[in-house]
Amino acid sequence: MKTMKFDLLEKRTEHDFMPTLTAYLLDGNPNETEIRPAVLVIPGGGYSHVSFREGERVALFYNAAGFHAFILDYCVAPHRHPLPIMNAAKSIELIRENAKDWNIDPDKIAVCGFSAGGHLAASISTLWNDAEIFGDDEEKNLLHKPNATILSYPVITCGEFAHKGSFKNLSGSEDENELWKKLSLEYRVDENTPSAFIWHTYSDGAVPVENSMLYASALRKYNIPFELHIYPDGPHGMSRVSDETYWLVPKFTRKYPWMDFAVEWLYLQFGITTIEKG
Repeated sequence: MKTMKFDLLEKRTEHDFMPTLTAYLLDGNPNETEIRPAVLVIPGGGYSHVSFREGERVALFYNAAGFHAFILDYCVAPHRHPLPIMNAAKSIELIRENAKDWNIDPDKIAVCGFSAGGHLAASISTLWNDAEIFGDDEEKNLLHKPNATILSYPVITCGEFAHKGSFKNLSGSEDENELWKKLSLEYRVDENTPSAFIWHTYSDGAVPVENSMLYASALRKYNIPFELHIYPDGPHGMSRVSDETYWLVPKFTRKYPWMDFAVEWLYLQFGITTIEKG
């Protein structure tokens, strides 16, 4: 495996931060039999920080399943919209631009987001062609459209079931306003939104399960395929639902194999019948 890190801006932001993309590239030669799909992992953190628990250990799981993987370290508060989505767009664009050299199929790039990172993954999935953010160059905008979306306990809505801290950090406003509504993603799904794999727990006390249900409902309205798993128990921020979860919540003993299901779903989405595991 080869690991590399790339700056996503020409210079650091006014808050002295440089968003980065870290690549975890599996070994292989650039020939047809070794061209692989890729997953961009977007950790959560309420747009106040980027959670390490939802980064490298997730990327390594996708590596083991045969995917090249990337981790986005994006702008959070005090940075505001649209910087995070522009970081995500630049990341996907960078992956596509280097697809040949990195042995990546440019038509098989998924985003995998957690919590507020799920909001960011769903944002680039629904707003990839938003002229207010990216302009109206359709060909350029297609460079940063993901081919599939994986959402783990995502922040989606600004309404009754909002995780208000995420919207506050993203917008800079304490109260619901027009920008909150524009970034309430159940209203931004359309026929150009990629299919999604979504999972959540019913007992999530930070980001209510209705967030995932609203996004799934919006996809259904436009006849966009999705797979939705709602598990009965478990706190917010469960990441891979492996050993670290039981350390975090000692009384929690169930295993939810969502990552295995997500990988199987990606194989189906991308028409993969055989793949060399990492």
